[in-house]
Amino acid sequence: MADVQAHTAPGNSEGIKQPYHLVDPSPWPLVASIAAGLLTSGTVLGMHGHGWYLAIAGGLGVLGVMFAWWRDVIGESVVRKLHSPVVKIGLRYGMTLFIASEVMFFVAFFWAFFDTSIYFNEAQQVGRVAANGGMWPPKGIEPVNPFDMPILMTVILLLSGTTVTWAHHALVEGRNKEAAKALGFTVLLGLLFTCFQAYEYIHAEFGFAQNAYTSAFFMATGFHGFHVIVGTIFLIVCFFRTRAGHFTPKSHFGFEAAAWYWHFVDVVWLFLFISIYWWGSTPRGVIPH
Repeated sequence: MADVQAHTAPGNSEGIKQPYHLVDPSPWPLVASIAAGLLTSGTVLGMHGHGWYLAIAGGLGVLGVMFAWWRDVIGESVVRKLHSPVVKIGLRYGMTLFIASEVMFFVAFFWAFFDTSIYFNEAQQVGRVAANGGMWPPKGIEPVNPFDMPILMTVILLLSGTTVTWAHHALVEGRNKEAAKALGFTVLLGLLFTCFQAYEYIHAEFGFAQNAYTSAFFMATGFHGFHVIVGTIFLIVCFFRTRAGHFTPKSHFGFEAAAWYWHFVDVVWLFLFISIYWWGSTPRGVIPH
């Protein structure tokens, strides 16, 4: 009950306690909106040959706001002790909804891939049949062997899922040094995965814009790779916070959010490996004479 009674409603002369954290006035929502607007509009202008200055400025602005805003949130939790149990529930709901939105983001890529790969020879899709040669993978495409580098990348991500779980259990039991060690292993595995994916892209036998298969491949695996990079940065921050003693057995939601995100990244990769690398590389159809 001590945490629940830690906050006093502003303007209440009787000092009635309540469990919520009423956030102080902050410039970051407005600054974030301006930076995001510069990033999106600058990207559109850059794609139309007007330079990338606005997009770069917007991107740097977004990164700056992320750093400053999350620094404030960490200060509210670690220094000011404002994150009561009720506040932590709200943070958990927020992270859950964010991951749900990320799931739907990848659903769009899987939908596009399965639509083109299952109905590759549909009579009504004349343009599609002409583009892929009446077969899948499309004519002229040499898909990546799923049991070459992709299976090794799968093992790396699954292993990283076990090390981040190890770190979680160590935190719950109050062994912060061990948790930091496990997080260090997780970060190294994430970096190794990114290096392998970069190698795979460099040596791919096809380009992004050749056909529906190549576009779906690079969009789905590329955005997953971006999420791996974001998750790795997330875990690096948690690594230093763990070493600094920010997390306790009963208060470590910052780490939990990173772990949830990392497990989400692992699960998405399993779907990518099964559907795009393995099932999607299986030849189907006949080249028309």
